[in-house]
Amino acid sequence: MKKLIVMLLFACSLLPVVAEPVSRTATLSGTVTHSEDGSALVGATIYFPDLQTGTTTDVEGHYSIAGLPLRSVTIQVSYIGHQTIMRQIDLATTSSMDFSMHESNAQINEVVVTGTNGKALLSHMPTPVDVITAAQLGQSASTNIIDAIAHKPGMAQITTGGGISKPVIRGLGYNRIVVVNDGVRQEGQQWGDEHGIEVDANSVGSVEVLKGPASLMYGSDAIAGVVIFNNVPTLAQGKMRLTPTAEYQTNNGLINYSLDFAGNSHGIAWDWRWSQKLAHAYKNKFDGRVLNSQFRDQALSGLLGVNRSWGYSRLHLSYYAITPGITEGERDETTGRFLKPIITNGEASEAIATADDLKTYGRGMPYQRVKHYKAVADNAFFVGPGTLNVTLGYQHNRRREFEEVLTPNESGLDMMLHTGTYNIYYALTRANGWKLNGGLSGMYQRSVNKGEEFLIPDYQLFDAGAYVTTSFGVGRWNVSGGLRVDNRHVHGFALADRFAAFSRNFTGVTGSMGAVYDVADNLHLRLNVARGYRAPNISELAANGEHEGTFRYEVGNTDMKPEYSWQADAGLDYTSAKVTAGIALFANFIDNYIFAHRQPGEEVEGTPVFRFTQGSARLMGGELTLDVHPVERLHIGNAFSYVNAVQRHQPADRKYLPFTPAPRWTLDVRYDLLRHGRTLNNAYVRAGMECNLRQRHAYTADGTETPTPSYTLFGLSAGTDICHHGRTVATVTLSAENLLDRAYQSHLSRLKYAPVNNLTGRTGVYDMGRNVCVKLNLPIEF
Repeated sequence: MKKLIVMLLFACSLLPVVAEPVSRTATLSGTVTHSEDGSALVGATIYFPDLQTGTTTDVEGHYSIAGLPLRSVTIQVSYIGHQTIMRQIDLATTSSMDFSMHESNAQINEVVVTGTNGKALLSHMPTPVDVITAAQLGQSASTNIIDAIAHKPGMAQITTGGGISKPVIRGLGYNRIVVVNDGVRQEGQQWGDEHGIEVDANSVGSVEVLKGPASLMYGSDAIAGVVIFNNVPTLAQGKMRLTPTAEYQTNNGLINYSLDFAGNSHGIAWDWRWSQKLAHAYKNKFDGRVLNSQFRDQALSGLLGVNRSWGYSRLHLSYYAITPGITEGERDETTGRFLKPIITNGEASEAIATADDLKTYGRGMPYQRVKHYKAVADNAFFVGPGTLNVTLGYQHNRRREFEEVLTPNESGLDMMLHTGTYNIYYALTRANGWKLNGGLSGMYQRSVNKGEEFLIPDYQLFDAGAYVTTSFGVGRWNVSGGLRVDNRHVHGFALADRFAAFSRNFTGVTGSMGAVYDVADNLHLRLNVARGYRAPNISELAANGEHEGTFRYEVGNTDMKPEYSWQADAGLDYTSAKVTAGIALFANFIDNYIFAHRQPGEEVEGTPVFRFTQGSARLMGGELTLDVHPVERLHIGNAFSYVNAVQRHQPADRKYLPFTPAPRWTLDVRYDLLRHGRTLNNAYVRAGMECNLRQRHAYTADGTETPTPSYTLFGLSAGTDICHHGRTVATVTLSAENLLDRAYQSHLSRLKYAPVNNLTGRTGVYDMGRNVCVKLNLPIEF
């Protein structure tokens, strides 16, 4: 199968070479100006999402782009601090178009997002979508890409130390969320608690978070939503850019640097990046430095693409490796200091960790080593009035755990995962805005145990799905929806007298129907009903082993049923020059909800046993947002998120679902010091607050989970672009998180359940204390 996927990728990459060229092409040119005074906007972006190509304006606000197809396409014009412009344009009849842009103030930008029908306007989406821009990503202090987006309304993260995070959307995580990167679903053993998403944060251009069942587009596992990591857009024709970036954080000594080289010449685009990040143990005022919370990662990625009048083709290649420590939290009973494993007289023993152990960038014991390889061929061909999209991907993930101090270079757990994905669909767009998509998508997986310890059996999996989606506008209504049918076959192989062979088939029929009603030009009502589906993952079906780093021995159940959900969404958005407000409410009912439950009195070699079970779940809640613009350049943003997640028909100690985020209020006050400056541009200062209320709704039965007290964190940040002759030559940001050095534990932290500190009586390990971060970005254009 691996050879077949590689051959398909190679054949797909050759399609542009043998495709019949079209001699006639279009050219579009014009100017982009400020609406108030007519001044030129330098560096405004002109982008064609359907073609994945674009350009930027020069010092006179002029743009020109050639080699475009003679067909109707969507054009997107964007500039920092201004409302994004979206229009449909027929390049067969139009060769010139000017744009006048308004400052955004508190208004909602019209941003192209990936919806149920491919690309769609944000204002036409019936379910909530958050878009995190490149500028917003650059202004955050984070240790990984999930940490950078986890503070958005409705989002959270399950963490295991500073370098490992997994996304949570409205109270649901793990295999209930699909992560998309390079146009394919990221597959790296998402069922595990103790490792994160294998994506280089430096390579992400923007992020889209779709809240709610997205099984219609992505099949099983998208029952909670989708996180889409968009690549940095390709450069304009005739440009090259070399961009070194650097970052330093004080708390854990994090050093992050990256070098990117991109260009576009005669329709041939490329983008190659190398990144490395390393950090020693983080600290807080209760634990000091947390032993073995250090990590290091490195990444190499490349893009080679071609744009022609017949469409485009992209080949993405990437390699990502991370070596995080596994924090176990064991301490000396007398001093309360962390214990490290050592060798004494040829035998394993323990000793108190030294200052050098707590500030080393090298690996400690135990630790993981995860390597992820990926190749993706992404192609679009203009066929008749529509576009044929063909995306093929191959991923190879190898995850090893090193636990024994006597044999530090021999892994115990060693799992190798091969994944092939495919998505082939035809997209048709009419001049009146009606869209129709239909296609096939699926996945093949083969997982093999290479080590001497086992958590799950060897298995193979095959997904196949067919779907059709549509969207159209009628008067003040924008309606979208579709249907999908999926089948998943899972076969587990017998292994080491611990796992018996089994085979299961799961079938799901999913769909959604939603609409946006424009009550007024600045007031929109959103309604949506969706059916979601998720087949049990391999851990839930067949786990039988100690899950290192999670403080539990897991046991699966091969008789698990698939999860099915019905979710209703309702929202109301209002926007004006001074105020933007929104409310998004949801009710989600899940049959056969799967979760791990601690077994009272049952242990394996001192480790508590958790068994996967099923119940009937109901999740309700939503998000409230209010952004006020009382005076020019001042923005006061508020957001409140709440999820009530219960297991129906259960007693009080079993009523609430495990790992439900606490209610959260965030406040963000930003003042734009300078816009459109000659030397300094987009200069700002910002103060932020995040208040996590007490989470009393915990699954307390048999000590599975404990309530979490409230805590409030404060932060400050500032940044600016440095310009020369109309070009940005540097971007500098400075931020301070947890400014008051508050000691706290997130309700979704795995380290909250580490062993008790007998000296202080506190259970578990606390999260990161005060952290100051500085970032520098130096784009050099040719």
